[in-house]
Amino acid sequence: MFQRIAKSWELVKASWNVLLADKELLIFPVISAVASIIVMVTFAIPTFLAGMFDTAVAGQTGAVSFLVGLLFYIVLYFVTFYFNSALVGAAMIRLEGGDPTVSDGLRIANKHLGSILGYAAISATVGMILRAISERSGLLGRIVVSIIGFAWNVATFLTVPVLVIEGVGPIDAVKRSANLLKRTWGEQLVGNFSIGTIFGLISFLVIIGGVAGIIAAAALQSTPLIIAMVAFMVLALVAVGLVSSALTGIYTAAVYRYATAGEISSYFDPDVIKNTFKQK
Repeated sequence: MFQRIAKSWELVKASWNVLLADKELLIFPVISAVASIIVMVTFAIPTFLAGMFDTAVAGQTGAVSFLVGLLFYIVLYFVTFYFNSALVGAAMIRLEGGDPTVSDGLRIANKHLGSILGYAAISATVGMILRAISERSGLLGRIVVSIIGFAWNVATFLTVPVLVIEGVGPIDAVKRSANLLKRTWGEQLVGNFSIGTIFGLISFLVIIGGVAGIIAAAALQSTPLIIAMVAFMVLALVAVGLVSSALTGIYTAAVYRYATAGEISSYFDPDVIKNTFKQK
């Protein structure tokens, strides 16, 4: 257990060192988050006014609602994948010894707009289908759908770097991602603590601390202090999420570099990356 925790922290520290070298990499998840909020608001307002939200809550989803939902997910995935592509592209420049800028990342993403859109459409379709099956299934069906969803996430782990580095289409990128994982580390993701797990724990601690602070402020009957504690907790959670997203993109780029060229950046311990996946 302690060895797994140590490896996870080594992974975070290595990615963190890359982020410290290029703090502007944080701009990509920030813009992505803002753009995602804009997309959600853009779809939510007309959907609410058209009464589709009420019919969805009542379980009366028709073809139009399904198509609107699919379009929403395609746009949302596109925004996410676009800025992930920019982040991974910039991170690759850093891992190869360069000094990337935000413009470099956006330029790389712009070169692959068609492929990014195609991958967004594929991911949105898979997600909608799995969600529809899950909503119409019992407990066992939901478990199966969850397993399929997990397998999809593992298989597509390297799709974004494949898209932006190799310049292939979305279908070929998904196939290439799955083949890289299978050939290099096998088909099973190691059950070690990952960046997501560690930052999930940090988020949990932030929530616990924030709630404790709010309770203390309420006991003092101080409205300004309550507002301040709520604001602090929200901002802290947002910051944790943004850093986690940036570190994940950096690590994805490092894993791809090792999978394709067998090269490990000086920022990373080779054993950390090699042990992130293992053969069955």
